[in-house]
Amino acid sequence: MVDLFLGKVLVKNNKDKDELDTEREIILRLQNRILMLFFGSGECEKCQEFAPTLKDFFKKLTDEFYVERSAQLVLLYISLDSSEEQQEKFLKELPKRCLFLAYEDPYRQELSMMFEVQDLPRVVVLRPDCSVLTPDAVEEICKLGPDCYRNWQEGAELIDRNFMMNEEFDESKMRSMTDPIRRGKKSAKVKLTVASKQEAKPLTLRSALDVVFK
Repeated sequence: MVDLFLGKVLVKNNKDKDELDTEREIILRLQNRILMLFFGSGECEKCQEFAPTLKDFFKKLTDEFYVERSAQLVLLYISLDSSEEQQEKFLKELPKRCLFLAYEDPYRQELSMMFEVQDLPRVVVLRPDCSVLTPDAVEEICKLGPDCYRNWQEGAELIDRNFMMNEEFDESKMRSMTDPIRRGKKSAKVKLTVASKQEAKPLTLRSALDVVFK
């Protein structure tokens, strides 16, 4: 999926319209995530009806108010609006955390042709490797809501970030947790070594008498 957008500029749907325009930013945002390409238009009545459902769906999977950890999910709006003003107006109906392509970006039309978009709205769901997981998820989202993400997650074979975090579990913390044990073992080993050395000393008459009369 990352390869599909390398060299492109993705815009955040926030107040400042921040841009993700470097390879590092694109990779960090898209890698190991399911991507939802939402093809729509503010002039489309069905798109207007679907927008609140999509917004609620996305928020319940990514907003910390609803979930402890955000789903590995990215929403990208591919505008098929007839004007930039219309696109800007429709973006206000979409989640603040979604991304979009600028109106002047010709890649919007390229993607529309690539995925053979004819009817709106349409949500193409992609695996991290850019292969199509679901060609049109609009009906699925409307019927199942956030529950359909589990099916996508299994189908996409995502690497669970919780698992990754466990695998990479802060080695410094692990060391700090085991330090007392290791220090205790080391201390015991030193004492044992000293005792062994003391026991290995030649037996003198004085030490022999000490043992007998102790």
